[in-house]
Amino acid sequence: MIRRSLARKRKRSTGTPPRVGFFGLLGSGNFGNDGSFEAVLAFIRAKHPDAVLGCLCAGPEQVTARYGIPATPLHWYHSEYQAASGLLAIAAKTLGKGLDAIRTLSWVRRFDVVIVPGMGVLEATLPLRPWATPYALFLLCVSGRLCRTKVALVSVGANVIHQRLTRWMFTSAASLAHYRSYRDTLSRDAMRRMGVDTSNDEVYPDLAFALPVPPDVSVAERTVGVGVMAYYGGNDDRRRADEIHNAYVDKMKRFVRWLVDNDRRVRLFTGDHVDESVVTEIISDLCAHRPDLKPSRVVAESVSSLADLMQQMSSVDTVVATRYHNVLCALKLSKPTLSIGYAAKNDMLMAEMGLVDFCQSIRSLDVERLIEQFTELESRRGQLEAAMVETNLIAARRLEQQFTVLSSTLIPMAESEPAPAERARVRT
Repeated sequence: MIRRSLARKRKRSTGTPPRVGFFGLLGSGNFGNDGSFEAVLAFIRAKHPDAVLGCLCAGPEQVTARYGIPATPLHWYHSEYQAASGLLAIAAKTLGKGLDAIRTLSWVRRFDVVIVPGMGVLEATLPLRPWATPYALFLLCVSGRLCRTKVALVSVGANVIHQRLTRWMFTSAASLAHYRSYRDTLSRDAMRRMGVDTSNDEVYPDLAFALPVPPDVSVAERTVGVGVMAYYGGNDDRRRADEIHNAYVDKMKRFVRWLVDNDRRVRLFTGDHVDESVVTEIISDLCAHRPDLKPSRVVAESVSSLADLMQQMSSVDTVVATRYHNVLCALKLSKPTLSIGYAAKNDMLMAEMGLVDFCQSIRSLDVERLIEQFTELESRRGQLEAAMVETNLIAARRLEQQFTVLSSTLIPMAESEPAPAERARVRT
């Protein structure tokens, strides 16, 4: 009865523009998340220019300022991502969870479809509390079912989760979603192993492969892009977080010193604002150990978007990176790339691009082996670039196919009706 009442109240009149919402940790400083959002937003604005848009996200002010979309805070409690200390903070956070259920339901009912654009929304490869993003995603999908608003998880990432509550929230949310697709087979297999029926779910490339590439720029020879990350391990590593972080940063310092000692220029990249502290540490290390090094040999410029990041990456020969979307951007630009991965998704992405021999795990990073891999990467640059160009074309075509499916099966007033085969992929 409640569900029918909510659905009746939000039923729209025939002929009105489609109402499309976006959900996620958007506008919070993670360039990969924002890049996935930008790819879907560009598709909506091109194919459905009359659509009424809205966003429920972590950084509403930034989203509205950058994209001109009305945005609502994801959480009522403004310190959601800080540890609650003291009775008042704990009480406020608890109250916020209850209010978020009401706020999410009220927001969802305004839209015909809510899109979760890519991101690792079903992952717990980095520290994650069940009452943060998992709870917010669960509320979204429950609200979608109650209000008959279609929730679409589009090219999302997932992994097998062992924390029971987090796992239950993610699998419940995914089961309630109207549409699911994954950015790799690893993600789809993970959801299947956790009990979600994935028989109608498709695998498409990461949404960032749909983003435009920057204009051609001159490439500075023997310039290496090094993407770093403020890495502290995963959920099970909280007690060793500082030790893990320091070990990784020390190894990256050694590698960058080797690069400059062997006549390479270095451009340092980040993938999130929190990574800037690692850049500062590396530059300070160079100042201490290579005081005569010319400033032009190591460049670190701030970026505010994935487009900025790709613009900077376009000027380097090769890339060595840790964050998933640093690796992805380098591959999209057909840059020979070496991945220092913190999750299996990095290795999967590299394998799909024919670079399986150029991966290391961040947990067992060996600098000497990294140098050997990098030397081979440089020597095979031309061969690797040609293969990546072709793979990128295939990825772009696959994402165009997915956007066609989204238009025909999810968004009201689409230009064409879905084909029977496509309708079968979308659950009612």
